[in-house]
Amino acid sequence: MVSLNQLVMVCLLYVAGLFIVAFMAERAALKGQGGWLLRSPLVYTLSLSIYCTAWTFYGAVGYAARSGLEYVTIYLGPSLVMIGWWWILRRLVRIGRSQRVTSIADLISSRYGKSNTLAIVVTIMAVIGVTPYIALQLQSVILSLSIFAAPDTALVGTEHEVINKGQAAFWVATGLALFTVLFGTRNLNVNERHHGVVIAVAVEAVVKLVALLAVGIFVVWGLAGGVSETLTRIDASPIGEWHVQGSRWVALTMLSAAAFLCLPRMFQVMVVENDDERYLQIASWAFPLYLMLMSLFVVPIAVIGLDLMPVGSNPDLFVLSLPLSQGQNGLAMFSFLGGFSSATSMVIVATLALSTMVSNHIVMPIWLALRQDGATQSGDVRNVVILARRVSILLIISLGFLYYRASGGSGALAAIGTISFGGVAQFLPALLGGIFWRGATRMGALCGLGTGFALWVFTMLLPSFGPGTALSVATFEQGLAGIGWLRPEALFGIDGLDPTVHAVVWSLSLNTLVFGLVSLFTFPDPVERLQGAQFVNVFDHSSPTRGWTASVAGSEDLMIMAQRILGAAEARVFFGAHSKAQGVNGGLPEPTPQFVQALERELAASVGAATAHAMVAQIVGGTSVSVQDLLAVADESAQMLEYSSQLEAKSRELSETAAQLRNANEKLTQLSLQKDSFLSQISHELRTPMTSIRSFSEILRDAKGMKAADKTRYASIIHSETIRLTRLLDDLLDLSVLENGQVTLNMRNGKLADVLDQAVITALAGAARPLKIIRNKQAEAVTLTTDLDRLAQVFINLAANAQKYCRADDPQFTINVQHDQKTLTIDFIDNGDGIATDAQAVIFEKFFRISGVEGEGAGLGLAICHEIMTRLGGDITYLPRVAGTAFRVTLPLKGTNAKPEKRTLATLT
Repeated sequence: MVSLNQLVMVCLLYVAGLFIVAFMAERAALKGQGGWLLRSPLVYTLSLSIYCTAWTFYGAVGYAARSGLEYVTIYLGPSLVMIGWWWILRRLVRIGRSQRVTSIADLISSRYGKSNTLAIVVTIMAVIGVTPYIALQLQSVILSLSIFAAPDTALVGTEHEVINKGQAAFWVATGLALFTVLFGTRNLNVNERHHGVVIAVAVEAVVKLVALLAVGIFVVWGLAGGVSETLTRIDASPIGEWHVQGSRWVALTMLSAAAFLCLPRMFQVMVVENDDERYLQIASWAFPLYLMLMSLFVVPIAVIGLDLMPVGSNPDLFVLSLPLSQGQNGLAMFSFLGGFSSATSMVIVATLALSTMVSNHIVMPIWLALRQDGATQSGDVRNVVILARRVSILLIISLGFLYYRASGGSGALAAIGTISFGGVAQFLPALLGGIFWRGATRMGALCGLGTGFALWVFTMLLPSFGPGTALSVATFEQGLAGIGWLRPEALFGIDGLDPTVHAVVWSLSLNTLVFGLVSLFTFPDPVERLQGAQFVNVFDHSSPTRGWTASVAGSEDLMIMAQRILGAAEARVFFGAHSKAQGVNGGLPEPTPQFVQALERELAASVGAATAHAMVAQIVGGTSVSVQDLLAVADESAQMLEYSSQLEAKSRELSETAAQLRNANEKLTQLSLQKDSFLSQISHELRTPMTSIRSFSEILRDAKGMKAADKTRYASIIHSETIRLTRLLDDLLDLSVLENGQVTLNMRNGKLADVLDQAVITALAGAARPLKIIRNKQAEAVTLTTDLDRLAQVFINLAANAQKYCRADDPQFTINVQHDQKTLTIDFIDNGDGIATDAQAVIFEKFFRISGVEGEGAGLGLAICHEIMTRLGGDITYLPRVAGTAFRVTLPLKGTNAKPEKRTLATLT
C-alpha cells in the first residue's frame, strides 16, 4: 500500500520535474533555441488539453455512472468548435494577433471602444465564474489523497475524515500559487508567450492521457477479461441503455462549446499563446482525436466500477479505487499523477489568465487614477504590473480555496464544472456579436452581460450551495421576495425543466436578447465604430487604426513611460528601431501618429489595450481637439471615402465593361461581315474555276474538228483553274492544321539571307509591275535553327502582298533586319497607302480582305502567317505608325525558347 507521505513525495518530485521542464523551455526561448518544439503545432494542440481538467479525468467516469452517455456532451461541444475552426477560431486568433490582446476581457473591451468599464465587468465575471472550477480541482486532489490515506473508508464516502481536508487543500493551493507565480509572472510582455508554462502543460497533457489509457487497458483486459466481455457487461448495465433527453443534450453541448471559447484559460492557450494560426488546421483534427482517446475507456471504467466496488462508492474515484482494490499500487499512483496533472495544469493557466485580467483592467486603472502625476513621473510601472499579477494569482486561488471550504467539498465534480461553464458562457453573445456584427455596441454588451450574469448567479451559482444557505428555502419554494415567477429553478413560472437546461436557456437567451435590442437602440461612439470595422473585417485590416494627434506628445515623455512599462532595454530597442525607420540618427523618433499607435500596441501587450490607451492618452491628450472629435471626423470621412471609392470603382468597372462590350460588338460585327464576305468570296472563288473547268472540258468533249492549238489552249486554261482551286483548298487545310496544333515542324539550320532571297524571288516571279527591293545584306548575316520552309512561307506572303497591293507610282519594298541580345526583328515595309485604322485590329483574322482593293485570294494569307509565327515561337504584328504598309516579324535569339513543340534559335555570325 502506498503511504500518504510517499504520495506527497511523488507529487513534489513531479512538480519539481515540471519546474525543470518549464525552466529549460524558458531558457531555450530566451536564447532563440528549440523553436521546432516550442513553436510547434504538436505543443499547441497538447496545450489545448488544458480543457481536460479533473472533471474529465475523474468526473467523466462519475458522470457516466450517474447519467449514462450524457458525459459525451462535455467532449462534443469543443470538438465541434475545433472542427469549425475556420469560422470562429481563425478570426479570434487573427484579431488577437492584430490587436495584441492579452485576455478575453482585453478582446471584448477593445472591441467595444477600449472600454475599461466593460473590461472590469468581464474580469469580475470571469473570476467569479472560474472560482467554482478552481475549487473543483482542489476537491479532486483532496479526494484522491483521501483514498490513498484510508481507502476502505474513503471508497464508500463515510463521514470520517481520514485527513484534514482543509489543511490539505490549503497546502495544495499554496503550492499551485507558488508555481504559477514563479513561471507565470517572470515575463511581462504576454505576447512573448509563456513558453515554460505551455511546455509544462503539454507534458501534463501526455501524462494524464497515458495514465487514463493505462487504467482503461487494465480495466478492460485485466478485470473484465477482454473487449467482448466488457461489451457484454456494458449491454447489461443501465449505462449502456440509450436514454437521451434531447433538451439536456443540446443545452450541455452548447454550454461546453461556449465554455471552450470563453474560458479564460482556453483563450490564453488558444489565442494568446498561438504562434501561427495555421496550427489551428492541425489542431482541428488532432484535438478531437485527443478528446476521443480521453473518453475511450470512460464507460468501461464506470461499468466495471459499479460491478466491483462496494455500494455507495464514489464513482468519481473509480479511476483510482479500481486499481487500488486489485492491489495495483503503481498503476493507482500513476493514475493519481494523471488526475493531479489535470487539476494543476488547469489551476496554473486559469489563474495566470485571470491575474493578467485583474492587473490590467482593475489594478492598473486604479493605480493610474490615484497617481496625480500620471505615467511620466517617477514610479516603475513594470514592477507595479508584475506585483499586481502575483497578488492577483494568490487572491484568485484563495477564492477557489474559500469556495471549496464554503461548499464543504461535497457534490459531484461534473455538477460543479457545469456551474462554472454556465458563468463563463455569458461572454458568448458579446464575443460573437463583437466579431461578426458591426452594429454591436458597448451599452448592449454591458446590459447583456449584466442580465446573463445576474440570471446565472440566481439560477445556478447560489442554488449550488443548497436551500437555506445562499438562498432561503422560501425563495426556492415561493420565489424571491415572495414573487412566484422568480423561483430560481422555475423562472417566470415555467416548471418541469431540468435545472441545468433551465439556467442555461434563460441566462443565455435573455443575455442575447438584451444585447441585441440595446445595441439596436443605442449608437456606437467613433472609437467603437472604428474598432467594430477592425474586428468584423479583420482579414482586410492587419492592424488597428487610431486617429491620434501626437504633435503635443514629447518623445521624452513617451520614452519615460515606455521604460517603466517595457523596461529600459526593451524601450531603447523599440525607440531605436523607429528612429532608424524615420531617418533620425542619434536621437528619439518624432512623435508621429503612426509612432504613437505603434507604441500603444506595444504597451497593450504588457498592460492591456484599455490601460495602454489610457496611459498614452495622459500624454497625448493635451491637444485642443479631443481624440473623440478627431475619431468622429476620421470615421465619417472614412465612411464617405469608402462609399465614394466603392461608387467610383463600380462606375469604372461599368465603363470598362461597356467599352469592352462595344469593342467586342464592333469586332463581332466586323467578323460577321468578314464571314459573309468570305462565304460570298469563297463561293465565287470555288464557282469560277469550277465553271471554267466545266465549260472548257465540255468544249473539248463535244467540239469536233478542233484544231490542236485550240485544244492546247483550252487544256491550259483547265490546268490553270485547277491549280487555282487547289491553292485555295491548300490554304484552308493549312490554316486548319496550324490552328489545331497538328503541324510538325521540320527544324534545320539556314541563313536568314538565303530565306529572304528565296522569298523575294518566289513572290516576284512573273510580276506584271516592277517592285524595288531595298535590303541590308550585312544585317542579314544571321544563322537560324527553325522550320525554314514555314518561315519562307511567311516572307513570301508579305512580299507578294506588297507586290499586289502597293499602289505607289514607284513601288518600293524595304526589308530591315535588327537584333538585340534576345530578339531578332525583321520589318517589311512598302510605300503604299497602308491599312485603314478600323481594319488594323482584324487583319490577322481569317477571311479578312481590305475592302475596295482588288486582288486574288480569300483573305487567309495573314491568318496563316500569324499561326506559323506562333508555332515558331515568334510573332507578327502590324506597325501602325509607319508610313506605308509595315509588318514586323520577331524571332527569339539563341537561348530563348520557342513554343513547346520545337525550339527556334537564331545565332549571329
